[in-house]
Amino acid sequence: DTVDFVANFDGNEVEPTVLPAKLPILLLNGCAGIAVGMATNVPPHNLRELMAASTALLDAREDGAAPLTDEQLFRLVPGPDFPTGATILGTDGAKQLYSTGNGGIMMRANTQIETVKVGKQTRTAIIVTALPYQVNKALLLEKTAFLVNDKKLEGIADLRDESDRDGMRVVIELKRDAVAAVVLNNLYKKTSLQTSFSGNFLALMGEGTVPERFTLRKALDVFLDFRFKTIRRRSAHRLEKVETRTHIVEGLIKALVCVDEVIGIIRSSADQTAAREALMDEKNERLGLSREQADAVMRLQLGQLTRLNKDKLETERDDLKNTEKDLQTLLTVDQAVRDHMKEEFEELSDKFGVDRRSTIELEEGAVSDLDLIKNSRSVIVVTRGGYIKRMALKTFESQNRGTRGKRGTLSDPSNDDNEIAHCFTCNDHDTLLMVTQNGIAFGLRAYQVPIAGRTAKGTPIPAVLPIRSDDTINSILPVSEFVEDEFIVLATEQGYIKKTSLAAFEKITSRGLTIATLSDGDRLVWSHLCKDGDDVLIGTKYGKATRFASEKLRATGRTSRGVRALKLKEGDSVADMNVLNGGDEKVKKEDQEYVLAVTSRGYGKRVPTTAFRTQARGGVGVVAIKFKPTAKGEQDFVTCLTTVKEDDEVLVITDKGVIVRQQVKSISSQSRTATGVLVQKLDDGDHITSVSIVPKYEKTSALEE
Repeated sequence: DTVDFVANFDGNEVEPTVLPAKLPILLLNGCAGIAVGMATNVPPHNLRELMAASTALLDAREDGAAPLTDEQLFRLVPGPDFPTGATILGTDGAKQLYSTGNGGIMMRANTQIETVKVGKQTRTAIIVTALPYQVNKALLLEKTAFLVNDKKLEGIADLRDESDRDGMRVVIELKRDAVAAVVLNNLYKKTSLQTSFSGNFLALMGEGTVPERFTLRKALDVFLDFRFKTIRRRSAHRLEKVETRTHIVEGLIKALVCVDEVIGIIRSSADQTAAREALMDEKNERLGLSREQADAVMRLQLGQLTRLNKDKLETERDDLKNTEKDLQTLLTVDQAVRDHMKEEFEELSDKFGVDRRSTIELEEGAVSDLDLIKNSRSVIVVTRGGYIKRMALKTFESQNRGTRGKRGTLSDPSNDDNEIAHCFTCNDHDTLLMVTQNGIAFGLRAYQVPIAGRTAKGTPIPAVLPIRSDDTINSILPVSEFVEDEFIVLATEQGYIKKTSLAAFEKITSRGLTIATLSDGDRLVWSHLCKDGDDVLIGTKYGKATRFASEKLRATGRTSRGVRALKLKEGDSVADMNVLNGGDEKVKKEDQEYVLAVTSRGYGKRVPTTAFRTQARGGVGVVAIKFKPTAKGEQDFVTCLTTVKEDDEVLVITDKGVIVRQQVKSISSQSRTATGVLVQKLDDGDHITSVSIVPKYEKTSALEE
């Protein structure tokens, strides 16, 4: 009685017209079919999301409740959930499908960039870990190999399948000169690593027998109406059975109360018919049973005529009365049915629900996950071997001057690739302007840099940026906001300098932009933010430095070459560049800035910025530091000239990955011509590569965390 039954094909049996499903099976499992002039293609969905949407639609049906908008419904069911996982690109296709019944959903394979060993060498490889829905792996590999052999896919050296019981793993090895991002984009374009699911919502809805197009809301509404009706019919069917059983139990209780009389009637009767009629005699005020009750009494055995059995029957009668009351409520109160449906949905979600397998990658311009990520302070480390990683700033605690420090990256003396090239602090929401030696700048959010441990190697840079194998990142600049009155000052190894408005890079992406034009043999190495009131300080490897006003440096276009910053002696080159606050002669003592000079052999000092007078651009400069003679006669040289304050802290990084965090005030303040003090003890063959400032406002919070 819960659902309608009809005769089967030959009329010998009956079959239900529909099964009383507790779930919207059409949306949950999906379906595909084709008939004359029509077709349907419904993608599978996540059970938890469908149950949440059904519950929300039920809540909206309550008296006085606000209606559930399409936008709210789409947030509960943002898109299909395919069993193969992979990635859904954007939500526009799903929204169109859900609102109109027809739409395409773009799917993309899950990939990652790794470095794999090939004999004694290493190569960059694209690893495929999940394929789009209904994509055949064998056919994909066959087509990819055909495109490579036909020269329609460049940059691929090898292709193999390493999938096992632990999951899918397709390895696409790249040639040494190939850019991983470019090869991956070509794979998306020319193979089924990226494909579209053409959805078409068409089905027999409700009581109809004619196919009709439906939306997500209509499908869920029809399911809720069907479930509501099914529960009502089931409740009516159960109520009928409960009432029948209650009637029989009451008759049995009467018989047990008058057990001696019942036994006497049965023993004195000629046959069962006479006994039944005697029990049904309406003149008998103590019994007067109905036919159903009399039949039940006649079936009783002597062992059931006990006091205990009577107590059980009374308990059963009370339970049946309560059940009857609940069923009557379901039949008369709509809200009770809706509450019962919600309980069913919650139970099904808890018992059978699983996390979403298909991730949804929002398209450009949509709300990104930036608002969901805490804007914490981090340390970004880039090695000379082309690896990058992000660590929480609290990983490094403050230490005293002259200590050996805490290792900040993997160190292998036999492998120069592990040497640290860049290390700096920034906010996780900052945009990292990553400038290469060839004058190309890439934009990347700091939180997009993969997190790794202190001793971990990190992630290959080609996994996050489309940088060429013959290019190197020489400067990284964190930018919180692109404004008109701020500039980027760029300096090359041969002493050329340029200034460009920061706003020119507002739309920079991971695809990259040209940031400077370089002469043959020159490299773009340094970049800093500045304003017109600031001064620029440039130091050379041989200990010379020059300071000039940035406003005297004319702002030029993004692709310009720049002008000469200072004259360099033969064999000398620019060692570092920094930006000083202009007019520092008038600052208070507690706001005094210093130039922190550190050499490769671990010596350093603080020099007041006032010791460097402003000069005209293009001069030979003044002495910034003198070098101490070494026992082995090794040539010392300047590693950095960084602007600091006395209450600042710095991270000093060596070639072998040792990091020391110490206070600036522990380093002596000396004159320009002094040789400095020992800043960090170094092992044999090690030397300091860079120094990064820890902003003062994060000292306390970083340590408290």
